[in-house]
Amino acid sequence: MSTELSINLTKNPKEKPQNGKLGFGTIFTDHMFVMDYETDKGWHSPRIEPYGPFCIEPSNMVLHYGQAIFEGIKAYRTADGKVKIFRPRSYLERMNRSAERLCIPAIDVEFVLGALKKLLSIEKDWVPSSEGTSLYIRPFIIAMDPYIGVRPSYTYRLFIILSPVGAYYPEGFKPVKIWVETKYVRAVKGGIGTAKTPGNYAASILAAEEAKAQGYTQVLWLDGIHKKYIEEVGTMNIFFKINNRLITPPLEGSILGGITRESVLHLAREWRMDVGEEPLSINEVYEAHDKGALQEIFGTGTAAVISPVSSLNWGGKVITVNNGEAGETSLKLYDEITGIQYGTKEDKYNWMEEIE
Repeated sequence: MSTELSINLTKNPKEKPQNGKLGFGTIFTDHMFVMDYETDKGWHSPRIEPYGPFCIEPSNMVLHYGQAIFEGIKAYRTADGKVKIFRPRSYLERMNRSAERLCIPAIDVEFVLGALKKLLSIEKDWVPSSEGTSLYIRPFIIAMDPYIGVRPSYTYRLFIILSPVGAYYPEGFKPVKIWVETKYVRAVKGGIGTAKTPGNYAASILAAEEAKAQGYTQVLWLDGIHKKYIEEVGTMNIFFKINNRLITPPLEGSILGGITRESVLHLAREWRMDVGEEPLSINEVYEAHDKGALQEIFGTGTAAVISPVSSLNWGGKVITVNNGEAGETSLKLYDEITGIQYGTKEDKYNWMEEIE
């Protein structure tokens, strides 16, 4: 791999947005990282260049066969004014697991992390400082061969783009309503559900739109075979607190192994909570509710960190969780993880990496 990083800075920097006017994924910084792959060269020509459009041919394989992967990482401006990234190695290592499933060549995690840190050092003034804001980091790899035919591409391109984003909860830490999907399935064991690839998200859009039309924020997916066992919620993993036991579905080949999920499991075990990674059916959740044993439900993901659930609708039967309020466990986890991210709590686990 050619490892000499070239840097070409823009001559027309953009005006940086005000912290209070940030949305999510609509504003992008001045520069991006790009690197190419060819079979006989490996990854080569790493560069930081002005953010902007790029050309591909109409026959580009990614447009026809969907050979692409991506990640979502966040950088934060901490209480002492420093810029730090949350668990970047874990995300880049997961990207390599996605790459393996999609027949995309692996990246050198340490090299790409170094390039990301250099990009962030150039763009550090774009990292917002208001409560709840952050800089969203989107690495992605796409096939680049101009070829109509089903096979792995011989050429690829890696990008890293950056987007300052506002608070996920602009009105506060509010529980959300969840629609339990019974008609469609997102993934099955042996498929690509474990990879962070665009096709997984395309498969979820119709169900999400139908749930939204019914007044629900997210879709809870059931397993693709029996439509019985709980898998994940929209773009998040899911946790249930039943009789003081924290339960989340196991990683058995159809759901994405979330980095926030992993962080929650680490903290819960550190706090000596009773934790289980095990199959859980939707029937068992409703039975627990009927017995008064269902205490909390919450989702975990990079964007929201922790998203408490107020109610479920399964086939028209609606149950309310914890009187529609965020539970003590979700609140404690949210405070701990965001405290580490923003530097108001001790980072005992070395999850944050500083940008010089």
